Amino acid sequence: MGAPPAAAPGYGGRAAVARAAVRPVSPGAGGPGGPGDPDGAGNDKRGSAGKILNKASKRRRRTNILTAAAAVLVILLGAGVVGGTYFFDNVDFKEPTAEAQTTQLLASDNKTVLSSLGQFNRSIVPDGSINPLVKLAVVSAEDKGFYKHNGIDMKGIARAAWNNFTGGDTQGASTITQQYAKYATKRKEITYNVKLREAVIARKMEDEYSKDEILGRYLNSVYFGRGAYGVEAAAKAYFGKSVLTPIGQKNAITAGEAAVLAAVIKQPEPTATHKGYDPQKNMPDALDRWKYTVGNMAELALPAGLPAAKVPAGINPPTEYPKTWKKWDPDKCTTTCGNNKPSAKIVKYVKRELRDMGISDAELNQGGLQIRTTIDPRAQEQAEKAANSQSKKSPLNGMSSTYKSALVAIDPDNGRVIAYYGGPDAASWDYAGPNYTDAGDFVGGGRPPGSTFKIYTLIAALADGYGMDTIWDPTLKKVDGGGKISNSGREGGSLKCKAPKACTLQVSTEQSYNFTFYWLADKLGPEKVIEMAHKAGIQLIGDPETTARWNLNTLTEKQLKEKGYGREVGFGQYAITALDHASGVATIANDGVYHKAHFVRSVSQRDPKTGKFVAVKGTGEKLDPKKAFSPDVAAAVQNVMEKIPGINGISLANGRKAIGKTGTWEFTGKGGKAGDNGDAWMVGGTKEIAASVWVGREKENKKTKQMELLPIYKPGGKPMNGGSIPGEIWKMFLDSASKAIGAENKAFLPNSTAFVDPSKKGNGVEPPPPPPPPANDPQNPLCGIFQQQPCNDNNGGAGNGNGNGNGNGNGGPGNGGPGITLPGVPPNGDTGTNPDGGGGQTDENTDDGN
Repeated sequence: MGAPPAAAPGYGGRAAVARAAVRPVSPGAGGPGGPGDPDGAGNDKRGSAGKILNKASKRRRRTNILTAAAAVLVILLGAGVVGGTYFFDNVDFKEPTAEAQTTQLLASDNKTVLSSLGQFNRSIVPDGSINPLVKLAVVSAEDKGFYKHNGIDMKGIARAAWNNFTGGDTQGASTITQQYAKYATKRKEITYNVKLREAVIARKMEDEYSKDEILGRYLNSVYFGRGAYGVEAAAKAYFGKSVLTPIGQKNAITAGEAAVLAAVIKQPEPTATHKGYDPQKNMPDALDRWKYTVGNMAELALPAGLPAAKVPAGINPPTEYPKTWKKWDPDKCTTTCGNNKPSAKIVKYVKRELRDMGISDAELNQGGLQIRTTIDPRAQEQAEKAANSQSKKSPLNGMSSTYKSALVAIDPDNGRVIAYYGGPDAASWDYAGPNYTDAGDFVGGGRPPGSTFKIYTLIAALADGYGMDTIWDPTLKKVDGGGKISNSGREGGSLKCKAPKACTLQVSTEQSYNFTFYWLADKLGPEKVIEMAHKAGIQLIGDPETTARWNLNTLTEKQLKEKGYGREVGFGQYAITALDHASGVATIANDGVYHKAHFVRSVSQRDPKTGKFVAVKGTGEKLDPKKAFSPDVAAAVQNVMEKIPGINGISLANGRKAIGKTGTWEFTGKGGKAGDNGDAWMVGGTKEIAASVWVGREKENKKTKQMELLPIYKPGGKPMNGGSIPGEIWKMFLDSASKAIGAENKAFLPNSTAFVDPSKKGNGVEPPPPPPPPANDPQNPLCGIFQQQPCNDNNGGAGNGNGNGNGNGNGGPGNGGPGITLPGVPPNGDTGTNPDGGGGQTDENTDDGN
């Protein structure tokens, strides 16, 4: 009676701290010998040398003899064992292993449940903290004599033996102690031999533990139906309450509710012959069983109170079945939950971080831990609205289901991952980070970042002393006959350069030209670029020849060089993950200081005495900031990246300051055409939130059962780029998440050139200065001084200074060129008063000096 439908696994590791402690029982209210106990004072263990047996120990000894006598009875009825006393002495008593519990992953608010892990929905609570009304109700329903007997029901043992001998039905456990002994020994069958062993173990338990300890262990073990193991899970399943809430406080379990919980233990689930005692499934029988329980509660303790259970006096027996109890959905998840949510993808990261803290997967799945993650529920909600194509507000909504997306957001100040979207549920492929087998083997993840990777090439160049004004040649071909450098079709006159062979690093970054970053990688070495990316936050990068990914934490610069990465690393050929990319952007936003991206803030478990969750030693969040590059370099990178959202038409709302970088990588698979892209990215963020967004496309080949990549297009059919759909997702998320979390609008660093080494030059050709203007051109400063021919009329004053077109010579340089004064020669201008001002010839009718 009261056994769960399936045996639960034993405790493992750290979870054992949550069970009742094994300790000698001192006389008092909590156990035998306490007030109201028929055995009187004292609970010394039997057999202590040199002691005179007191009344209680004599009683225990007599009970042990009776147990042995029962064994003799079984022998006489055909058991075949040598003798009762021998049987009693040779049944080993072992400390029951701790019960498997549910572990909860909570959001950073420490209350929003992101996921639940474990085979059994159980939360172990300390026996001393359980609502005494619940204890009273369970004793009333299951074992009225619990506080009077010594753990076994002699009649039950004899009945089981007789039924076995005569061929009758086998009998279940009788006392609460025997029920717990059966559960603790994980025995499913019911035979006279098993019954006898349980009785012996029950007797030995009574010698080892107090009554309240046994009752508490039983309440934490027994099955209550609705997938609830243990009384705490049951209270939540039936009433949404906790048994730890003291009587009299809001949401405490009432006497009537306690009786409902106790009543279902006898049969919590329907069988072929009985519907059970869950009120949702069988109210008539549930009500009868409830009345039986309430009657016994009144007889045992109410209103005077049961001393051993510490029920306060004056609580009257319930007279009416509770009107409100929770409806139960049998399909509702009770153990490993949250797998249908995008946030479930963080479980793998939590597991890996906990392993590093010394907590095994078994402890995680069974130990009843409470893990506070870094995920901000407000930011997570906005990430799912923006990146999940099923969201009606997402820019992806209405597009083909073959489009996939990823969005990761990190707090730059500390590396906490505050939002993570890599797909709609736990089972699907994770597009935001690495994917692993159950054994922990890496199986893939990440995509080519395209031009978004240029931010790391830029950092590496600036850290090496290159200035934003260095000049680069867009006409050069790749080294070693590698051909033309692809520049997305923007060539020659379409380039916004100073001259055909002169494009600055500043303009190349703003316009995302590839050639400059190819040559930077050539000058620095691809391994230097990758090393800087690693310092910023990139952990995995694609192999130059295969689909493998390399862990940059394990490779030296020399080993990287031996891998043979090409100069195309400068503009993003090799795959990285959205998680790593968000980490890299966070380092830029944090002025060059790197914090490792992480998902766990704290790990707690219940204190076995107080019932409160306390931190597990050695599991606190350990921030370890590292300087990746100088603040001056960070300032220059921030300055140019601040211009990019505006260039792409995705500036944040309300003038919020942000940095950004777009990127695409060409599609090279089957079925594409020239100009198609396979990956599109937008990365960047504010001082408070750094985010990376990726969009790609794939579908399963029905013949090969393999996933195949597809080209990506904007609505309307044009190739998708980073500033389109990914940029829209990025802007939507940052606008809404910043508002949701109440982020400030902090400014980035002022621009800096302190890092510039004048000896570091680009490979471009500085255009020659323009030829001097003709002698009669007003732009010529000597016009009209040495030449006899008149100068062309300049109808206007200075456009850049104080010139107002009135020819009075008091403006700054205008289109007519600066004025000049030679000895004995008056200034050019009838009424000019500033020898450095040049207004051109007087024409009071001129409006703008142009």
